[in-house]
Amino acid sequence: MAFEKITESESPYRHLEKMSVAALLENINTEDAKVPAAVAKVMPHIEALIHVIVDKMLMGGRLFYIGAGTSGRLGIVDASECPPTYGVPYGLVIGIIAGGKKAITEAVEFAEDDNEQGWKDLQEYNVNSNDVVIGIAASGTTPYVIGALEKCRINNIATGSISCNPYAPVSAAADFPIEVVVGPEFVTGSTRMKSGTGQKLVLNMISTAVMIQLGRVEDNSMVNMQLTNEKLVDRGVKMLMEKENITDYDAAKELLLKYGSVKKAADNLHS
Repeated sequence: MAFEKITESESPYRHLEKMSVAALLENINTEDAKVPAAVAKVMPHIEALIHVIVDKMLMGGRLFYIGAGTSGRLGIVDASECPPTYGVPYGLVIGIIAGGKKAITEAVEFAEDDNEQGWKDLQEYNVNSNDVVIGIAASGTTPYVIGALEKCRINNIATGSISCNPYAPVSAAADFPIEVVVGPEFVTGSTRMKSGTGQKLVLNMISTAVMIQLGRVEDNSMVNMQLTNEKLVDRGVKMLMEKENITDYDAAKELLLKYGSVKKAADNLHS
């Protein structure tokens, strides 16, 4: 089958400027509702990639996300939320975006077009064969991402990709390609919409499943979360009270703050 750039196809909706706000919202919601079904079709591919990531991490490896524009930002968001949510070290999951930190909030012209810079950016972290690198590119054609994955393959580094076009070039460069084909965007070519949503859903699945497999969740609770604000402290106290049948809120809070996490506090009670 030939590569088809569906993400750039013309929207089936015309004259958006003439629609009422209610119609705009209804039509956007109709399109968004198609995304989970597209993700469901590729879950076996997501599962295969997750198994590789877990195996590599158990051997001391790391997970890298690399992308440009919206795709790169989504990777950075997912990576940045792993330490506070699951209590893992910063640097276990790393997000890299074409154009560097400036590109997180601003567009950096032509940054995604350099097919050598992605590998250079990975080398700054001493990427190696214990790691896994996932390239994120809605179109599946981003040179920055494809070049990085091709160099990873040469250097025996496991790779995955998340794109939104079938038979995308980035898929050919990845060991474990994931193609979430969500169709044309409501606003033609605006891949921050359905494509971005699809990528975000896949990233949620990957990081969550990996962290659960690594033992960072007990029952359905984030027992290793960092206590970075009062809301999380309160949540942690209630987790500890339920987990250990503690009835005194203040006593549970004192124990939690002393040990820094629900898991450590609970483990101390049983030591």
